[in-house]
Amino acid sequence: MRTKMNTKNLMVSFCTLAIALFLVGFVSAATTPLASIESVEINGLEEYGNEDIAVVAGETVTITVFFTALQDASNVRMEAQLEGSKIDLSEKTSFFDVEAGMRYAKTLKLDIPYELEDEVSDNLFLNIELWNSDYKTELIEFVLRVQRPSYHAEIMSIEVSQRVSAGELLPIDVVLKNIGYNDLDDIYVTVSIPALDLEKTAYFGDIVAEEDDDNDDVIKGKFYLRIPYEAKEGIYTIDVEATSDDDLDVAESEEIIIENDFSNGNVIVTSFRKIVATGEDAEYTFMIVNPTNQLKVYRIIAEPNCGANCNLDVDANTAVIAIPAGTSKEVTVTANAAEEGEYTFDVNVLSGEKLDSVITFNLATEGKKTNAITVLTVILAIVFLVLLVVLIVLLGKKPQKNEEFGESYY
Repeated sequence: MRTKMNTKNLMVSFCTLAIALFLVGFVSAATTPLASIESVEINGLEEYGNEDIAVVAGETVTITVFFTALQDASNVRMEAQLEGSKIDLSEKTSFFDVEAGMRYAKTLKLDIPYELEDEVSDNLFLNIELWNSDYKTELIEFVLRVQRPSYHAEIMSIEVSQRVSAGELLPIDVVLKNIGYNDLDDIYVTVSIPALDLEKTAYFGDIVAEEDDDNDDVIKGKFYLRIPYEAKEGIYTIDVEATSDDDLDVAESEEIIIENDFSNGNVIVTSFRKIVATGEDAEYTFMIVNPTNQLKVYRIIAEPNCGANCNLDVDANTAVIAIPAGTSKEVTVTANAAEEGEYTFDVNVLSGEKLDSVITFNLATEGKKTNAITVLTVILAIVFLVLLVVLIVLLGKKPQKNEEFGESYY
């Protein structure tokens, strides 16, 4: 029994020793320096560990590290990490190999974020690390002074309805914040929908760089754009641009959906195709709707699609039609083909000088036209002849004489 317990204690002691040696070796390897860092350059300026290098928010800075390798090592990487009260970002190089005693220079690029909300400048901390699975060298907490750009603003929000119908008034709220180093004077904001040729500009005034008891570093404005009644259904982009005499120029965009029940030129067609006899008139009717809030005048132009020598004649019952706001009117077009066949013709609806819509109609002619007057004349002639024959027959019959009976008296 005692032998078994001694054996068990010996095994536990051996395992404990092995684990301890492994951990010591791991810690030793992990803390063995990989390189001796000689200097660090940020945007070409050498860093001495003091707060003497300034960078600008929004810019990309170049970080170059000069070092001498202390070990032969493979799969080495360099990482630069930027830390602040609201950010934590890093970039790494690709893998590389080093040989002991050799000097190297490795470069990284970092994008400086806009994290200065309440100050025009502040400190960020830059950490640099060289490592692989066996060795590590850290250079901790370089201090970078981050400043806002001289003149810069952020379009914080574009508040607009995601869907709007053609003809409606679209309100757009714009919020602008000064995220630059200096105050911004005489700001103008332009809102536009380029696809609809719509644009409005408003004066927003001045915005201070830092908010205080008397001034706010945020300014708001409201725009109204009238969506044209003839706007096609689809997705449109609203562009917002802010400019000033201080070289401020910032832009953002937002997408909206425009709906239009009359996107096909405000025209309603009941039938596009007619089949008639050759030489017979075919009538086509369509309705023009005026959904706007004002009187609109349309011109109607009908033209065949078969050239100058075409045997098709087309004519609209009116060349000009005036439709009051919110009403509709019916238009009739007549087509006549002198020869049998298939024909097409276009009816152009113009609002002023602008083509509103084009309607293509089809006409099929077959057989010959029957003259209704001739048919009626023949029918009447037949009826007359029948009546005449009946009359002759009736007149040709002689009436029978009645026998006279005398009275006899006895």
